Amino acid sequence: MLTLIKNGKVYSPTYIGKKDILLSGEKIIAIDDVIELTTSVNHLVIDATDKIIVPGFIDSHVHIIGGGGEGSYKTRTPELMLSQATKAGVTTIVGVIGTDGTTRTMPDLIAKAKALKEEGISCYVHLGSYQLPINTLTGTIQSDFILIEEIIGIGEIAIADHRSSQPTLQEIKRIAAEARVGGMLSGKAGIVNIHVGDGRSHLHILNEIVKTSDIPITQFVPTHINRNSELFWEGVKFAKQGGFVDFTTSTIPKFLEEGETKCSSGLKVMLEEGVLIDQITFTSDAQGSLPHFDESGHLIGLKIGEIGTLFNEVREAVMVEGIPLEKALQVITKNPAKILNLKNKGEIVVGKDADLVLLDEKELSIETVIAKGNVMIDKGRAVVKGTFET
Repeated sequence: MLTLIKNGKVYSPTYIGKKDILLSGEKIIAIDDVIELTTSVNHLVIDATDKIIVPGFIDSHVHIIGGGGEGSYKTRTPELMLSQATKAGVTTIVGVIGTDGTTRTMPDLIAKAKALKEEGISCYVHLGSYQLPINTLTGTIQSDFILIEEIIGIGEIAIADHRSSQPTLQEIKRIAAEARVGGMLSGKAGIVNIHVGDGRSHLHILNEIVKTSDIPITQFVPTHINRNSELFWEGVKFAKQGGFVDFTTSTIPKFLEEGETKCSSGLKVMLEEGVLIDQITFTSDAQGSLPHFDESGHLIGLKIGEIGTLFNEVREAVMVEGIPLEKALQVITKNPAKILNLKNKGEIVVGKDADLVLLDEKELSIETVIAKGNVMIDKGRAVVKGTFET
């Protein structure tokens, strides 16, 4: 099956002009000013006039089997459905486990990743949860990386949070060392995804590891960096040292009132402070709980993360904060692909995976989503649904 997309303005994410794009199977096979098909082979033509074509979005922090549970069993959040991702333009996901590493297990996580792949998008997972030591599947972190295809990193390991296992510097250092070597041996990134809570220690433990070991700062990806003002500015320092920082797009008005930094405006501030765009990513924390605790650590409210917030914040970065589209797009395309060593993702380039999103040129609204060469969303409507979606 060939798919020809014509007359779209292409952001690869760098703007390369008005182009035609030809897809065959799961790959991009040609990009040119004009492509004409004379073959009798069955093919689909998509008119992208007045549309912007961008890479499929990568969301590298999603609770695909659900999360939560901080308010007891009834607050365990539901798993992600396929069309939730595709309607949000997300074609590649990394699944994680959070607070609950008992009823949310690695076999469940890997099975869900495989299911999402069968349904039409790309999905990987991180090994671990807030609980330490990490419960591996084959006996060691390194062997899990080497033997299990879906596992590409560690996370989310929690620090500066009353819900964490209160890991020591040595524990995180050892985990990072094993992930690094396991990644090297398996051709994977081997990054350690670090959940950073509201605790006053912020990024202290990561800074100490970088100072006292040979583990590079780029082995870590601290997330929720926009959680509060103090952590945000610690993140600015961390990124200026060459580290990566990840913003969480899911939030509630109460969190913003209490000092959380909105992602779109936070991106603008970081860039103005001299942080390189290459060091920044956005993730949604979708299906994870958004718990609100009082000063004594008691749960007083809980909402659920939404995958649709991922592009919403990128869109606002462009339309409200004035950040160029080709720059803002990097935080959900090229940057996570590079950090996670996903060589066929994140860019519109011949030979890479046919993951594309067509946006309305004026409103930057999502109109068409193509994952692995297949149209999943057409004119905003899901044409491919998950197995149990109605």
